[in-house]
Amino acid sequence: MLALSAMTSPHRIAFQGVTGAFSEQAALQFAPDATPVGFATFQEAFDATVRGETAFAVLPVENSLAGSINQTYDLLTDSVLHVVGEQIVRVRHNLLALPGPRLEDVRRVYSHPQALAQCQEYLIRHHFEAVTDFDTAGAAKLLAENGHEDGKERAAIASKRAAEAYGLDVLAEHIEDRPFNYTRFFVLGADEAAKGSGLHKTSLVLATKHRPGDLVACLEEFPKHGINMTKLESRPRRDKPWSYLFYIDIEGHLDDANVADAMTGLMRKAAFVKYLGSYPAAEIVEVE
Repeated sequence: MLALSAMTSPHRIAFQGVTGAFSEQAALQFAPDATPVGFATFQEAFDATVRGETAFAVLPVENSLAGSINQTYDLLTDSVLHVVGEQIVRVRHNLLALPGPRLEDVRRVYSHPQALAQCQEYLIRHHFEAVTDFDTAGAAKLLAENGHEDGKERAAIASKRAAEAYGLDVLAEHIEDRPFNYTRFFVLGADEAAKGSGLHKTSLVLATKHRPGDLVACLEEFPKHGINMTKLESRPRRDKPWSYLFYIDIEGHLDDANVADAMTGLMRKAAFVKYLGSYPAAEIVEVE
């Protein structure tokens, strides 16, 4: 079992993206002395941790505006990894450009589709053409590497960390349309996290029998044992058409008697239950 003190020691942490990605920021929030290692896809970051090449993987699970990130949940379904922590990152989008161009020179803006959507009002107001790219920090990197021919007309939406990493200027700060833009990340590791002080959450996945009222009967286990459910997400099963898995977050740790009793009750009622992990809850984020 992983001791909480081990989480602050230097190690390699996998994330999806390149230097300057918000996922890298989440990894460094979790362990400031760690070495973040970027991978092209969620699957590659996940697999590196399964193989032991990295101690942890930090992957996004939901955004306060866009909702759940299904790739991470799908990877967890058959996973041997445990959720050992969570991080919440305030997503601040910035308009980045090569040194020299002014805001009025920009015509096209590149970024991840979600970032473009989250800055849509700003882009429309300035009559910018939105061009999709695979990643926010990746768009900044490509602009720095390949944008010199038409650099005056091109910009990217990414973090200030990306601007620093790739030598770009910040033409405009905090251009997101809504101030409550936060992304929640799971920290995944091979060993379970030991229970420490403070608030904890537990994540699990379950499937119910195909009978009327079975989901309600399962969910009743939580209020029956005085447990607050903080998330319920359904996802199609990949092995049974028109059947669903339910991803659930609750307050409390599996070592707590009421959580253990609720899990026992769930196992009696559900067709399938998988415990994903109990972990320290991230600090509550106040909307700015």
